[in-house]
Order: sequence, then structure tokens, then C-alpha cells
Amino acid sequence: MDQQTRTCSRDMFRIIAMLLVAATAALVFQLIYPPRVEAASDQHPNFVIIFADDLGYGDLGCQGHPTIRTPNLDRLAAEGQRWTSFYSAASVCTPSRAALLTGRLPIRSGMCAEQPRVLGSGISKGGIPADEILLSEALKEKGYATGCIGKWHLGHLPQYMPTNNGFDFFYGLDASNDHNLRHDYPKDQFPELRRTSALWNNKLYRNLEVVEQPADQRTLTRHYTEEAVQFIEQHKNKPFLLYMPHTFPHTPLFASEKFQGTSQRGLYGDVVEELDWSVGTVIDALKQQNVARNTLVVFTSDNGPWLIRGEKGGSAGLLREGKGSTWEGGMRVPGIFWWPGRIEPATVRDIGCTMDLFNTCLALAGVERPDDRIIDGIDLAPTLFEGKPSPRDHMFFYRGTEIHAVRKGAYKVHFLTRPAFGRGSDQPIPHDPPLLYDLDEDPSERLNFADKYPNVIADVQALVKSHRANLVAPPSELTK
Repeated sequence: MDQQTRTCSRDMFRIIAMLLVAATAALVFQLIYPPRVEAASDQHPNFVIIFADDLGYGDLGCQGHPTIRTPNLDRLAAEGQRWTSFYSAASVCTPSRAALLTGRLPIRSGMCAEQPRVLGSGISKGGIPADEILLSEALKEKGYATGCIGKWHLGHLPQYMPTNNGFDFFYGLDASNDHNLRHDYPKDQFPELRRTSALWNNKLYRNLEVVEQPADQRTLTRHYTEEAVQFIEQHKNKPFLLYMPHTFPHTPLFASEKFQGTSQRGLYGDVVEELDWSVGTVIDALKQQNVARNTLVVFTSDNGPWLIRGEKGGSAGLLREGKGSTWEGGMRVPGIFWWPGRIEPATVRDIGCTMDLFNTCLALAGVERPDDRIIDGIDLAPTLFEGKPSPRDHMFFYRGTEIHAVRKGAYKVHFLTRPAFGRGSDQPIPHDPPLLYDLDEDPSERLNFADKYPNVIADVQALVKSHRANLVAPPSELTK
């Protein structure tokens, strides 16, 4: 065999070997991510919305935390889109949840107030109004199975509970885990009771039935996760909405035995790392049931960290203030979107909001948006699937029923300011002229440029005037 023939043979063997390697890699990829069946006209995507409670902007590894390990969320952020300017619609629990599920600012539904700030478990007589259209109700009309697993906090009376507001299934608490404080405990046993969660008399519901009281808070994240996995298994053959508003890391903090003492960040880190485990387990269930490639998964938080809790509260990273504040740390939250085969890996620096999930999910499901009311949410599909700039160019920052600030583009204007809950006077401080910050250059809101850009302030003031002209605020449900 001459030299030329030998060279051609070697080249042929290389080509064959490369083709075999490529074919093997493709087979392995298909085993991990089975091919997505193109949606038929009657097939719609699934939605999994995971909503942490009081998780700060800086509390995840992918958000820069140096000691809390969140490998599952970090992987979702790397494989999907991580939004760096993603906001909750309020800086406290009840209004932020109402906004996510209705796509509307809480003031439009009466789900906000100066005092009380949230609905009280066993106390409040109000709740999510019957004439509000929740994401669960809109998707249920399209044939979706709907489940809520976690903390509700939109009313504890039967007519306000999840199963009477579009959810087929509910498992969780009706409100925050620090409600229903027991008053019959011996005072000398207070420290021990606090460690064991027996100090709180929370009700754990399955639909409208109380299945555990007091709820053992050490097992909540694990039980929520088990219920979520079961829900996915039961509904894998039809479209579903799984809404998981977690109880933690809202204080008091509790982790299961497996996670206690495992984090360098103490108990708070234990709790967040268990949440990360929960996310990973839910993703594994989607893959095992062969529905991951037809499922949009969103992870975010209801507001910023509860800073006065010290080491038992979270961190807003480089952002100013936390829960209860309209500074960035109170309402800018982690935002991760994951959908294998549909969402390309990217870091999005444009503005998005939890209210936008309403519009986005309805559009993907082929459900018409309600046209008999103002919807404040925006469909984020152009950014999620086409890489285009976010359609959202501004954000209103309400505390209670008052606009405190507005972001438009890179600029944020503060008309009123207050610190986070418990970190100073609760009285609003008016600013005339308003404060102005460039959030691209100064996300910590330290350098006021009001004197340099009065035209920006005038533009935002005109936006507020237009917004108020179309605002009809019903009586507050929180003050009933």
C-alpha cells in the first residue's frame, strides 16, 4: 500500500471515528433530554412557578453569595435566563402574591394597605376578591390541572382559599409561619419551644382540611417537595400549573434534620440550601416524567430580605435596604427562567416583574387576556424566546397604597422614601425635588443626580400622572 493510500485510509478512519463520537453524544443527550414533541393545537406548555419568601437578591450562589451553596439554582441560571433587574410588585407578602397571580398592581384589587400590611391568619376577614381573575382560574378554563403547594396568604376564610380560586389542589399554610403565636405556653419553656416550632400554632392544609396543627415547620420544605413531585406524576399527561410559594426563608427558620448545621451561613444558609435541594428535586421529577422540555420553570422571591432579623435574615447584596422598602433591596429579587430547548442561556439586564408571569403564561397557553380590566403585566416572550429587549420599560414602586418611586429605563425617581421594616422611622420622607439615581451605574442608590437631569424627573412625573388618571382603587381587603 503506497503512502497516499495509507494517508487516505487514516483520514477515513478519523472521519468514521468522529461520526461515531458525534452519534454517541447525540444519543446520550436524547436520553437526558428526550426530543420535545412539537405541540399540537390542543397541547399547551406546563408552568412551574417557585416563589421563595423573603429571599434576598444576594442570597444565591449565582447572585454572588460566597458561602450559601445553591448548585441546582445556579445550574438553572446557567442553562436558562437570569434576570438582574427583576422585581416583585410589592415589598411585603400579601400584595406581592396578589400581583403575581392577577397580573395587576395590588392597589387595583384592594390587596394592600398602610396598616395592616398583610392579611392575618385567623384574624382578617378579607381576601382575594371574587371578581379578580387569577392565573389559576384563567388556565383552568383552558383545561389545565392547577396546584398550589406552599404558603397562600391571600385570605384564610373558605371563599378566599386556593381551591375556591382556581386551584384543583392545595397543600400548605394559609399565611406566614410567624402567625398564630401560641399564648398558652409556659414562659420558662419559651426558648425550647422556639427551637422546636411548637411556639406557633399554624394549620397545615390539604385542600380545606387541616391535616396538622401545629404544623411541624422542620418538615415543611420536604413535604412541599414530595407533594410537588406527586402532582407532576399525576398530571404529566395534561397541561398543568404548579405554583410553589415556599414558606421559607421567612422567619422563624427551620430546616429538616438532613440540612441542619450543613451550611457555612448558619441556619439561614441551611434553609436556603434545602430550598435549592427542593428545586433540584422538582426539576428531576419533570425530567423523569418526560415533561421538562414542555415546561417553563420560573424561580423568584416575593420581596427582599427581612434585614432586622440579623443573621436569621437574608442579604440584598449590593442593593440598598430590604423588605418593606421601595429602595432596590426591598423589591429587586432573583429572577430565573428555565425551559430546555426553548430558552437559550443568557443574562438579561432589562426590567421584568412578577406581574409579567400572568401575561406570559396566558400567551403561551393560548388564553385571551381579560379585556374588562387594566392588566399591569407584560408578555415577556420576546425576551425569553427571541433574545429581544424586554417589553417592560418602567416599574411603579408602591408601599401600601402610595407610589414611593418609579423606575423608567435606567433611571429611578424617589418621591417618598422609608427604610426597611424596623430600621428607622416608619413615616415617609417626602423629597422635593425627588431623588434621582442611575441604576445602571449606581445600583446601590448612593449618588443623587436630580440637579443634573430635571427632564428625566419631569418625564417620570408625567408617567405617574397618567397612571393615576386611570387608577380606580377599591376598598382595602386588608382592613376589613
